[in-house]
Amino acid sequence: MSDTPFGFGLPPEEPDDGDEGKKKDQQSGGGQGPANPFGFGGLPGAGGFGGPGADNPFAAMFGSLNPSDLGAAFQQLGQMLSYEGGPVNWDMAKQIARQTVSQGTADGTKDTSVGRAERTAVEEAVRLADLWLDDATSLPSGAGSAVAWSRAEWVEATLPAWKELVDPVAERVGTAMGDVLPEEMQAMAGPLIGMMRSMGGAMFGTQIGQAVGVLAGEVVGSTDIGLPLGPAGKAALLPVNIETFGKDLGVPKEEVRLYLALREAAHQRLFAHVPWLRSHLFGAVDGYARGIKVDTAKLEDVVGQFDPQNPEQLQDALQQGMFQPEDTPEQKAALARLETALALVEGWVDAVVHAAAKPRLSSADALRETLRRRRASGGPAEQTFATLIGLELRPRRLRDASRLWASLTDARGVDGRDALWAHPDMLPTATDLDDPDGFVHREQIDFSELDKMLGEAAGGSTGKPDLKKDDESKDDDKGDGAE
Repeated sequence: MSDTPFGFGLPPEEPDDGDEGKKKDQQSGGGQGPANPFGFGGLPGAGGFGGPGADNPFAAMFGSLNPSDLGAAFQQLGQMLSYEGGPVNWDMAKQIARQTVSQGTADGTKDTSVGRAERTAVEEAVRLADLWLDDATSLPSGAGSAVAWSRAEWVEATLPAWKELVDPVAERVGTAMGDVLPEEMQAMAGPLIGMMRSMGGAMFGTQIGQAVGVLAGEVVGSTDIGLPLGPAGKAALLPVNIETFGKDLGVPKEEVRLYLALREAAHQRLFAHVPWLRSHLFGAVDGYARGIKVDTAKLEDVVGQFDPQNPEQLQDALQQGMFQPEDTPEQKAALARLETALALVEGWVDAVVHAAAKPRLSSADALRETLRRRRASGGPAEQTFATLIGLELRPRRLRDASRLWASLTDARGVDGRDALWAHPDMLPTATDLDDPDGFVHREQIDFSELDKMLGEAAGGSTGKPDLKKDDESKDDDKGDGAE
């Protein structure tokens, strides 16, 4: 995956006729030159904007395309320029994501349909994982069903969540593209602005499609990046990616699948039984994204020199970095909120899965460390967020959060630890992750006060609150409500 945020470019489409198609493509100039947002470089016979005739890409295209390819090129160009939807052309994003998946991963692994045996194996792994998790957490099962997805199925199932995550950033860019011209000129430049917005939607669709398509070749489930990307209550694993993940680990395939099923099932429990968590996480992403400002001076310069026959000008400007986080207390707070929330989710899952797997799987420690290194070295979460919204997640927070949850388990037990998810205000902050022992001690006192407040508010009618673990004193003033 590209490390450059919004580095737009369409990967060439794989020829249907294998090596023969590649030879024909090379002979006719296809695939030469850099990728471009229109995608002509991926069509057989198209020289691309960096190939022959780059000074006049349309003339180069017309002179070499056969009639069927020419029709496809016009259709793609028409779709891009006629797009009038939201800030991202999601139809294009889906198309490019599916195309990226069909090309396979860098190691040569191709996507395959999931067979009956693999589906059964995933269902059994998730079922067993849920049984093991019953001893490690007080949260009940959150997976109403278990499914085995191909990479293409993962793309289809997660696009709605990507739309919710990415649209806020893209909206800011679309608004900026329309605001860079003086107001008195906007009426006259209406067609140009409309075309630029359509191009912007297509470029975002191209970049997001590439990012999601590449990510589909890496993830092993629906919750790899710490966010619930799939449908609620559906635990999903990708057998083809699990096979690749465990290939060189020296661990039996069944144990790898089961350990990853534990992680997926643990995520499902958390998101199913902490009703505010999904909106909290997505709201944090939205809050951070809305604090990003567009470098309008750079955009104005691009618009002033914009040549409709050279759309790579806009692409190059975006690649050079047009988005900057606002250096304000609000933006810093949004960033801390997002990083901390994701770290707490991942840290809780890490702690719970380790508790469930350690007594039962001989490979538990090795698999845990492998997944931690995967995240620390720039795994799917870090790369995807860096590409789509310019956000680098700090893996250090994940280990800090895991240590904090372990300390809470020792101090308060499983029920006391999981009770922290009752409300977002009860969760640790970024500062608390630096001093987990201090948080555990401080929250132990605060919980006692909270118990008294909850008891008074309820009139003692429901007995002791669930959060109360250490205070065994009786409320003599409200004996009529004791059970």
